[in-house]
Amino acid sequence: MSVLPIDQHLDHIKSVLTNSNRLMLVAQPGAGKTTRVPLVLLTVDWARGQKLLLLEPRRVATRLAANFIAQQLGERVGQTVGYRMRGDSCVSSQTRLEVVTQGVLTRMLQDDPLLEGVAGIIFDEFHERSVEADLGLALALDVQTSIRDDLRLLVMSATLDVAALRQVLGEQVPVIECHGRQYPVATIYRPPLSGEESVSHALRVINEALASSITRDILVILPGVAEINRLVQTLQQALPHLAIRALHGRMSITEQQAALAANTPQQRIIVSTAITESSITVDGINVVIDGGLERVPLFQPRTGLTRLTTRRINRASADQRRGRAGRQGEGICFRLWPQEQVLVPYIEPEIQQADLSSVVHELACWGVTSPQKLSWVTSPPEGAWRSGQALLIQLGVLDEDHRLTPLGRRCAQWPVEPRLAVMLEKAADLNTLPLACGLAALLESRDSIDPSLQEALAERLCQPKRFPNWRREALRLTKKAGVSLSEAVLEPLGSLLAMAYPERIGQQISPGKFRLANGKTATLALNDTLAHQPYIVAIALNSTAHDDARITAGEPLLIASLLSLYPGIRQWQSRVAWSQDQGRLIGEEVQAHASLIIAKRPLTQLPEKAVKQALLDALRQQPSRLFGLKLQQLCGRMALLREKLGEVWPDWSEQSLLASLEAWLAPYLVGVARLSQIEGLPLESYLINTLPWEAQREFERLTPVTIEVPSGKYVGLDYLPCLSRQPPVLALKLQEAFGWRITPTVVNGTVVVMIHLLSPARRPLQITQDLVSFWRNGYPEVRKEMRGRYPKHPWPEDPLTSPATAHTKRKV
Repeated sequence: MSVLPIDQHLDHIKSVLTNSNRLMLVAQPGAGKTTRVPLVLLTVDWARGQKLLLLEPRRVATRLAANFIAQQLGERVGQTVGYRMRGDSCVSSQTRLEVVTQGVLTRMLQDDPLLEGVAGIIFDEFHERSVEADLGLALALDVQTSIRDDLRLLVMSATLDVAALRQVLGEQVPVIECHGRQYPVATIYRPPLSGEESVSHALRVINEALASSITRDILVILPGVAEINRLVQTLQQALPHLAIRALHGRMSITEQQAALAANTPQQRIIVSTAITESSITVDGINVVIDGGLERVPLFQPRTGLTRLTTRRINRASADQRRGRAGRQGEGICFRLWPQEQVLVPYIEPEIQQADLSSVVHELACWGVTSPQKLSWVTSPPEGAWRSGQALLIQLGVLDEDHRLTPLGRRCAQWPVEPRLAVMLEKAADLNTLPLACGLAALLESRDSIDPSLQEALAERLCQPKRFPNWRREALRLTKKAGVSLSEAVLEPLGSLLAMAYPERIGQQISPGKFRLANGKTATLALNDTLAHQPYIVAIALNSTAHDDARITAGEPLLIASLLSLYPGIRQWQSRVAWSQDQGRLIGEEVQAHASLIIAKRPLTQLPEKAVKQALLDALRQQPSRLFGLKLQQLCGRMALLREKLGEVWPDWSEQSLLASLEAWLAPYLVGVARLSQIEGLPLESYLINTLPWEAQREFERLTPVTIEVPSGKYVGLDYLPCLSRQPPVLALKLQEAFGWRITPTVVNGTVVVMIHLLSPARRPLQITQDLVSFWRNGYPEVRKEMRGRYPKHPWPEDPLTSPATAHTKRKV
């Protein structure tokens, strides 16, 4: 067995994990961490007689790792070393090292939180930061800190974000670094030429690589399947003497293994997605051509839709890809971007950009309703978390307290996302469970659906062997359901889909344009037969930042089916809303599914509660009708107190007051039916009355409405500047301030008022917070300029000894 860089650290790794239950290992590509470390840990005392779990981020890496490690022992997979992934496993009673995909760990933890018989978990290639890896680590830490302090956790990669991991694993967690690659890799930058298309660019660099004397096989990494297929087609025509192979996640495990196998005398060019970024050496590769891009799904909580986007990779991923070239000998990495291109250090964790409904469901099964109860490397974003909760409530998986319903508990037994689990559970009531299994397998398979979902499913049901990925998943589901796939009867799929996608049921607005139940709109090309259906279920949508979402897959839905699935639609509901066009409240009774109005009729009498809520909703849409000058002044006073004295004073910002209208305004809206009536109400008094009596007195004392000036008048203070953290303003004629030596203050003398000294025409002559300095330095210049312009007004040489006045000389 050859010596690898990791070998010199193996004793240290064993020692650390004997004395500590957590460790981070940073080892560069080709160091041997994936294949050497797990085998060594099987020999330590704390692991004897127990299993270790090795987590890999991808299915192909899982099988390759298990095979390679088993070969080191001279055994077949399924003996000491086995693997387990969804729908495929090879383990036995002898197995002590299980290589598993990340989702399998979550399932194992849910089934047995004690993880009996498991001594430790190794999180490999953690830099990829998938949702499953983050969730698995959070659950494993919960188990370790509560009931299994003997459970060892090892997190490793070539490019770990050590600082971020220490926040959750602990500042004192040991870190072992393994420097140095097995073989050197030259890095060459080859950006595109002006106007050069991506396929031509890649072909040019491939030809350059083939001309190198050290080149063996070549790995080209591109962002997606479409780019891979275009380049593969071009290479097969341009280089017919070479073995050109595609590799991506839509292929079956068998197809992926065939693409990676070095069993041809021809030189190979493998064109792959980032699937090859993980772990195990790709045999024969010593040249990597990296396109520098990745395609990721970005979830948008506001719309509930996921949008695919292509973006520049991060530096950690670029290093991982480069490392593929130096595993078995001297290598070259061609980067298809300029050397000066700046890359962000690490990948954005998937949890920050994914639909979290599955995570919400898993945590509900774990007994957790808030993500804050677990320790995360990156916490789930609040917007996506709430969006996931709302969807699961709508599906009936969670109740209003975000706890599992009986349906939610049953759904946890299905190895599919919550939507499809709900569909499978409810399909039995419609006697369509075999069809639902086939449909769920199709929607999970990520196969392209063309030309329609129904035709795609029909094709698979008729010729299942042509679609091995789908067939394997469908058979697994039908076995669990206790039905036969041959029993599936193809019929309109709308009913099944409407159970899984209730918020994507669409109602035609006009041909090709639909209003979805979630309130959004979506479009279809007019030549699509679906564009002319009155009701549809939109399964796949491409959303953009500004335009309506575009429906890329869907099925028609009969109104009778919709009413049968959701019988609550038949109940008439009273709705009152503000009509901007008519300037008044409109009341009607509706039969509705979320935002879709199925039928409506006028409402003769408006319910008081609904009227109040409609008025409050209208005010939130038109806040200017609420926040007049008087209310803004009041809010400015409170903003000043809150800034200077802290949160003992309430938040009266516009955002906060709009959010709490039900508490401070709604009780006073009895008999009010128009917004114009609200504008005439004493809103300031309502708000002041929310304060305790003593606080009201303090409020008036600390932020007085007026200040007495030397002329004897009481002049109002302007607190509007306080809304933007500026001091309040006192504006008065300069002559009214004669003799004023001390600039006034508020809030117990902590805030100096900004004085605006005005001309007789009420225009600012000076703005100051230091009157004494103004009288000494600024006033002489003002007097020289103004006394000729305004001779009827006093302009004494000594303003500090002259009487203050609001009048002209004649009245002084």
